[in-house]
Amino acid sequence: MELGVLKDIVIIFALSTFVNFIFTRIKVPAIIGYLITGVIAGPHLLGLISSPDNVEVMAEIGVILLMFTIGLEFSLNHLLNIRRIVFLGGFMQLLLTAGVTLLVAKAYDFGWTEAVFVGFLTALSSTAVVLKLLQERSELTTHYGKTIVGILIFQDIILIPLLLFTPMLGGETGEVGNELLMLMLKAVGIIIFIWVGNKWLMPWLLHIIAMTHSQELFMMSLLLICLAVAMLTNELGMSLAFGAFLAGLMISDSEYSHSAFGNLIPFKDVFTSFFFVSIGMLLDLGFVADHPWLVLATVILVILIKTSIAGFTAFTLGHTFFGTVVVGLSLAQVGEFSFILARVGLTNEIITPSHYQLFLAVAITSMALSPLLIQVSKPLASLILKLPLPPFLVNGLFP
Repeated sequence: MELGVLKDIVIIFALSTFVNFIFTRIKVPAIIGYLITGVIAGPHLLGLISSPDNVEVMAEIGVILLMFTIGLEFSLNHLLNIRRIVFLGGFMQLLLTAGVTLLVAKAYDFGWTEAVFVGFLTALSSTAVVLKLLQERSELTTHYGKTIVGILIFQDIILIPLLLFTPMLGGETGEVGNELLMLMLKAVGIIIFIWVGNKWLMPWLLHIIAMTHSQELFMMSLLLICLAVAMLTNELGMSLAFGAFLAGLMISDSEYSHSAFGNLIPFKDVFTSFFFVSIGMLLDLGFVADHPWLVLATVILVILIKTSIAGFTAFTLGHTFFGTVVVGLSLAQVGEFSFILARVGLTNEIITPSHYQLFLAVAITSMALSPLLIQVSKPLASLILKLPLPPFLVNGLFP
């Protein structure tokens, strides 16, 4: 019997327990503990994990369950109410961040192709990190929480066109127009499916299952719905995580959504930990040790650019100065979907191996700093508000 996977799970649990016990005592968020666990156990340090691919599979399940529970909390009506934020705010944040990053990259003598690609890599923020933190703080449905969720949803949607566009940057030509047209048709089909599921299919199905009074059957049905819709959207060219979010939306307005949420929390927390461990395993400490000031300077620059532009986007959408600061700092990190995009760019020789390692170091460091940035965002905003700021800045553009 092959025990490699079981051994890896035991190692991850043991290290995570030890690291987070220490971090809990010094009041450091658990996410940072999981990232450090991945760094320690990863191939670039102790190399304790024999099957990184299996860890990545469990990590994917964690993100799927996380996004499913986010969808359960964030109903379809809420999503329709923030459609302006999703498309206007999301597009503005992505375009401005990519544009400013492109100019900075050109100043550092990057070629045009690589500069454009790095701009898109930087523009994406971490759905898994940010939404997990907002969920733990019960801030998903606050005014600034809805803006953050809306921008992240747009980034998840735009990932597919970016993946189609990346080979073109590398010089490949293909039927990109046809692929985008097919993607739009598939998106329309998914929207109709989600609407029908939310209005009729899921309430009817869950009612029938609930009438059996079987907790096990109810739990299995939830997992089936979550994974089946995620797989469906993946087959149609979208991410598993986005599909799981849509599955949650289908159930969110039913009378069983709170019961579903409570049943899934333990599974979500366990599997999500594997996601952060798998991200930590990517970090090459040797590269960081050889280029500490380059990594540090780039992390600071990325955080400043992303905070400023995300905050400006929130301000344009009507947030007060308080909400502007919270939104800006919440979206200051590089996202997990950037890892997927970066690997495609490396394969197509758009970015060099050394720049890829720099990207990994900056992305993982910025993700590790996210809990601290989100934690200080409110006190920092309150502190700055004590200064004599102009009324339009304090109250927003649309008081």
